Amino acid sequence: MKFAATGALAAAVAGLGLMAASDASAQEVTLKVHHFVGPKSVQQTVVIQPWADAVMRDSKGRIKVEIYPAMQLGGKPPELYDQVKDGVVDVVWTLPGYSGNRFLLSQVFEMPFMITTAEATTLAFQEFGEKHLAGTDFKDVKVLTYHTAARFKIHMIDAPIVRADDFKGRKVRATSRAMGSLLSALGATPVFMPVPAVPEALSKGVVAGAVLPWEIVTPLRVYELVNYHSLIETERGFAGAAFLYAMNKKKYESLPDDLKAVIDKNSGMTLAKRLGPEYDKVEVVGRGLAEKRGNKFNVIDPAEVAKMEKLAQPAIDKWVSDVTRKGYDGKGMLAEARALIDKYTRQTATKK
Repeated sequence: MKFAATGALAAAVAGLGLMAASDASAQEVTLKVHHFVGPKSVQQTVVIQPWADAVMRDSKGRIKVEIYPAMQLGGKPPELYDQVKDGVVDVVWTLPGYSGNRFLLSQVFEMPFMITTAEATTLAFQEFGEKHLAGTDFKDVKVLTYHTAARFKIHMIDAPIVRADDFKGRKVRATSRAMGSLLSALGATPVFMPVPAVPEALSKGVVAGAVLPWEIVTPLRVYELVNYHSLIETERGFAGAAFLYAMNKKKYESLPDDLKAVIDKNSGMTLAKRLGPEYDKVEVVGRGLAEKRGNKFNVIDPAEVAKMEKLAQPAIDKWVSDVTRKGYDGKGMLAEARALIDKYTRQTATKK
């Protein structure tokens, strides 16, 4: 009897263990994703929704994803990083550049005349980020991917930018501290604001223009508020923006291993490889709408671009100096970022 009871107890304990294991493997999780642009934006339709669909599919429905665009869960765009860090939300898509110099190292991909294509620069940013940023700028979150938009164009209301001197005395919306430094170096007055505020600023004449990629010009209908578009078609574009897609670290770590594997499968370089080409493709739409309206286009002469690059060099030097003062190899990081962009530009050009 004693041995039978002991055996029964052992069996019961084992059964409870199996039930617990089964419960863990059947765990269902809901992830709330927060971002600052609209539901029809490229950010939602190209980045977030396809990622959510893949995660829900690969987890066989055990991970559910709820998307909250346009800051529906409250706060302002610069607060998104802290929202995901603190667990207010589970996942965010955000622009670290909205936080001034807080994320200094990642600014290297926003330096003047760095970006080539969105595809090549995104792949470079992802490789650089895995090596240098996951344990520094973004150590408090689980990074899902890094990416960039396509090179920015210069959109003006009353007069185009044809020469470097044309920036002087004009107020232009700036995305980030890096872009602000570039505009200041060219003689413009940078006006910082999140991108949803751009249409009102243009319509009220708060700024004379904005530096944006075509993909955001489309949903904000910026092409209806400006008349001139200046393009830089040399090897490297005027400016770019570095984006972060990130998850709360504790939320990720709380997942069972099989669900962590689902997140990992749909993150990192795999996700970066999908996003880069998509951002290049959507540029065609915005330009087409501006052309249909009858807006004027000009390609800035390479000699003028060279003047802009020379004027912008002190802004780049300042970034190197700031990074070096914090104990990093600023000069080496800048050179590495440029080399990675060159590498992936060659690779993606060959592929095409």
